[in-house]
Amino acid sequence: MPLFALSLFVAASLLFCVQPMVAKMVLPLAGGSPAVWNACMVFFQSALLAGYAYADASTRRLGVRRQALAQVAIILLAGLTLPFAFDRASTGGPVGGADPTGWLLATLLRTVGPAFFVVATTAPLLQRWFAGTGHKDSADPYFLYGASNLGSLLALLAYPLLIEPRFRLADQARGWAIGYAAMGLLVAACAAAAWRSSGATVAEPEGPAERVDAGRWLAWAGLAFVPSSLLLGLTSYLSTDIAPIPLLWVVPLSLYLLSFIVAFARRPIPSPRWAGRALPFASLVVVFALSGGLVKLYWIPFHLLAFSLAALACHGRLASLRPGARHLTGFYLAMSVGGAAGGVFNALIAPMVFDRAVEYPLGLTLALLAMPATGWPRAAGGKSAKAEVEELPEMPGPSRPIVRDLARLLAIPAAVLGLTSWLVTRDSAWSSPGPPLWGAVAASILASGLGGLAIATCWTRPARFALTVGAALLATGLTPSTYDRVIHRQRNFYGATKVSESRLTGRFHSLSHGSTLHGLQDRDPAQRREPLTYYHRAGPVGQVFDELMGRGKPLSIAVVGLGTGSTAAYPRPVDALTYYEIDPAIVRIAENSALFTYLQDCRVRPKIILGDARLRLAEAPARGYDLIALDAFSSDAVPVHLLTREALELYRSKLAPGGIILFHISNRYLDLEPMLGALARDAGMSLKVGYLDNLSEELEAAGASRSTWVAMVERRRDLGGLDRQPKWRPPHEKAGARGWTDDFSNILDAVRYGPRR
Repeated sequence: MPLFALSLFVAASLLFCVQPMVAKMVLPLAGGSPAVWNACMVFFQSALLAGYAYADASTRRLGVRRQALAQVAIILLAGLTLPFAFDRASTGGPVGGADPTGWLLATLLRTVGPAFFVVATTAPLLQRWFAGTGHKDSADPYFLYGASNLGSLLALLAYPLLIEPRFRLADQARGWAIGYAAMGLLVAACAAAAWRSSGATVAEPEGPAERVDAGRWLAWAGLAFVPSSLLLGLTSYLSTDIAPIPLLWVVPLSLYLLSFIVAFARRPIPSPRWAGRALPFASLVVVFALSGGLVKLYWIPFHLLAFSLAALACHGRLASLRPGARHLTGFYLAMSVGGAAGGVFNALIAPMVFDRAVEYPLGLTLALLAMPATGWPRAAGGKSAKAEVEELPEMPGPSRPIVRDLARLLAIPAAVLGLTSWLVTRDSAWSSPGPPLWGAVAASILASGLGGLAIATCWTRPARFALTVGAALLATGLTPSTYDRVIHRQRNFYGATKVSESRLTGRFHSLSHGSTLHGLQDRDPAQRREPLTYYHRAGPVGQVFDELMGRGKPLSIAVVGLGTGSTAAYPRPVDALTYYEIDPAIVRIAENSALFTYLQDCRVRPKIILGDARLRLAEAPARGYDLIALDAFSSDAVPVHLLTREALELYRSKLAPGGIILFHISNRYLDLEPMLGALARDAGMSLKVGYLDNLSEELEAAGASRSTWVAMVERRRDLGGLDRQPKWRPPHEKAGARGWTDDFSNILDAVRYGPRR
């Protein structure tokens, strides 16, 4: 047993360590979009499905000798593809403007596919081999699944905390190849042990035959689908507003695996039954966070708690329905079908069907629907011919005294109301003064009380409660805002965008990507040429343009990230302006004069180049731009591959003498100044940080927004007058700060835990 447990532990560690590593490798090649992780998960889940299907088919058709030989052979063959690597020269990239999902899946299949497939076959094969060894625990080998998931969990946690901060990607790939070789030796030893124990074929576990009908198989797949879809929905929700980084991929996935470990333990602690009972309460807080657009960091634990409870409840019910060892590989095959279906739905189907991100609230609703109203059957586990049924304790019913019923009816809403109102009033989304603030807070508090009342009356009826939650989330998404009217909405691989019109004045059009404002225009003909929000003339962008235009020569300007085209308000007729934009939906929005007119009103004809900036900027003439402005965000997520040493070298090669590279680093969660300062020192460049903060009432009324920009130059004198302006300061230092590279980045070190400086 220790040999099999160790082999499963190593294989599972490799299986899940490779996922964030590979996603980080391919992220720059696909434009840095948060959707890259979902596309990668589709591939990994599909490869896992293929591995489980192979394990199931080969177990039924081959004896242990032939299966062991075949397994050793494919391990050796797949090892020839290691170590894997991704670079632009060998893999190329998606065609500009095209959805990169197909290209990404094909690239992963060609590079990572063989080795990942082999590792994926290990868990069901080894457990099936162990079932035939005659060991005293071989009749119920599912406990080995715990060793497998423990390895997965430790590998996932080790990646962002230990591996990513210390090792370059090339070193990580070589280390994984060494681990793969160790796994091959352990699997060969397990095959020899099974060979000696069972002879030519795997021994069938003792016990009467167990029938698995289509309904039970679909139940396995369905209970695997729900947490898989919820996992990807939550991960997209988190990484869209912070950054598409391994840490935010790994934490939900680790909780997902932990729920497997607990659910399949012999004595699960905490109990999945307890998780099912606690889920409605946790889900209510999440509903209000989603409804109110509350995205501060301290809301994340509530999302993770609700997800953990949902995953544990679903996987607990799945474990209770598991069959005996004879059907083990079929059980894992059904689970992998459900998991892969969840990935396909989130990454491929939902972006085509829905014009906004609905996967997370939809997954939460499905998880609530999956909760049973009565008991869960215990698993036969190969030890009993008939599954027993363990009923849940009696729910409070109408026969209870009316006083207790009223107390329950009032206590739950009161607790939920208090918690939600406290959290809502602390969120900075509600921190600006004025009537809209307190109206929104009052509405949220009232909604929390009504939601608590819904729990008090529906929590004994899971289907009714789940549908109530789903209806509340649907109503939130469909109810028009008091202040804005959505006039355009679109979604693709790069995210969900919407254009809104102010209901109060009808003058302002705003562009939002995810939950973040990306531009604003005053539609009054007398004001529509004025850049607003982060691009206001009183802010760093206006000061940089004033400095460059004051030098008395025509400018060639490159802007990475189109948005509404606000920067098109600056160039003079003698200047040249080029935009680099990866998202074709943004181009269509900016060019639609019914939505925004910055491009139409520009005094020069802007050139728009579609595609990833790293690829397309490489095609530009050397030393051709006087200003290169980097303003490419996905919602509030920072595109890491545009802030690396290699990216900076590309920008420098395209920068004219005396030119300025301008980085937009305004965001909620990351403090990028120390990293950019270290990057500039390594490159021998100078930089200053410009701030637009402490806005006056006049500037706020004029549409200005707080913003932070970094101006980087070859020599300090190239900053000109910026070097003497009080709102341009050196970056603050942080001990141990390192510049990022394509091979190394540590966003965990850049997380802003305290107030913004």
